[in-house]
Amino acid sequence: MGLLHTPGRKSARNIANLVGSRGADQSLHHFVNQSTWAWQPVRRALAEYLVPRISVEAWVVRGTLIQKVGRHSVGVHRTFVPDAGRVLNAQQAVGVWAASGEGSGPVDWELRLPRGWLDDDLRRRRASIPDSAIPETYAEQVARQCRTVVHEWGLPLRPVVLDARAMDLGTLLDRLARAGLPVLARVDASVPLAVADPALTGHRTSSRMTAGEAVRAAKGTRSPVRWRDRGAPGGVRAGQLAGVAVRPADGGAADLPGDPRPLTLMGLTERGHPEPPQLWLTDIPTTHPASLLRLCTLLERVAYDYAATAESVGIKDYAGRSFRGWHRHMTLASVAHAVSLPLAAHGELASA
Repeated sequence: MGLLHTPGRKSARNIANLVGSRGADQSLHHFVNQSTWAWQPVRRALAEYLVPRISVEAWVVRGTLIQKVGRHSVGVHRTFVPDAGRVLNAQQAVGVWAASGEGSGPVDWELRLPRGWLDDDLRRRRASIPDSAIPETYAEQVARQCRTVVHEWGLPLRPVVLDARAMDLGTLLDRLARAGLPVLARVDASVPLAVADPALTGHRTSSRMTAGEAVRAAKGTRSPVRWRDRGAPGGVRAGQLAGVAVRPADGGAADLPGDPRPLTLMGLTERGHPEPPQLWLTDIPTTHPASLLRLCTLLERVAYDYAATAESVGIKDYAGRSFRGWHRHMTLASVAHAVSLPLAAHGELASA
C-alpha cells in the first residue's frame, strides 16, 4: 500500500509517515533488509499471475540504470552511460519482463555487480552478497535469467526480446540456443554476418558483410508496414521492413560453432525519420518478417510501462545498502507495478 499510495520517493520513512504508526519505519526496514523471506517464490508467483492476464507474447529483457549518491549502495559504481554522454554513479540492473501488446510487468531482477564489488571481501560481507554471485558477462547473465524464468519456474516458452547492442552477441545467441529459447535481438550495424539468402541479387550466398550492409543490399525486399505507437494511445506509425536470411560470420562476434539454426536479419525504417534503420536478428522461423514486427514493438511497450508505472511505484527508490534488501524491494515494487496495471484493476491481486 505504501508503494502504491505514498507521494514522491518510496522510502521506508515516507511510507511509514503515510501509515502513521509509531515505529513503522523500523519495522518496514527490518521486513525489507533483515528478515529471511525469500524473494524468488514471490517473483515466480507474480509471473504465474501475469502470464495469463496479459497473454504473454515474449520475455523482454530491459536494462535499468539507477543513479546513486555515494559509494555504499550495493553494486554502485561509476560507469560511462552512452545515452547520457557522461560518467554516472549508479547501479545497473537487468529486469526480465512478461510482455504483450496488452501490458507488461517485471518478474525478475538482477544487479550487474562489477569486479570491484565481487573481488572485495569486505564489501561483499557488508552488503551480504552471497557466494553464488560470481563474475558474468552481460550476455551470460541475461541468458541465465531467461533460462531461470522459463525452465526453473516452468513458465511458457516465449521468444526473448531485447536490445543486444551492448552485449557479446555470439555468447548471447549460443547460450539461448542451448536453452532452447528463441530470440529477437536488436543489433548494431557493425555485427559481421554472412549472407545466406539466394534471393539477394548480386551477392554470393557466402558473402560476408556487416548487418548494416546486408540490410542495404536487401532493399529490394522492403515492404510497407504499420505498427501501434506505444507512447500515444491510438497512434499508428508507418515505415518499411526489409528481411534477409543470414548466418553467423566465421570468426566474428556472431560466430556460433555448432548452432545450425537459421537467422533472419530485419531492417525497420520509420517513415519521416532519416535515421539508420533498426536492425533485428532472430532465429524465429518465418517466411514473412513483418509477422515479427509486433514482437519488436514490445521493447517500446516495456519502456512505456516502466516510465508510466514502474517508476511511480518506487522501482528506483531503494535506499538501503544490502544485496538482499535490494532484491526484496525490487520484488515488492514489481508486485505494486502489477497491481497498478489497468488490466489488474479488478483482478484478484488488486483486491487481495
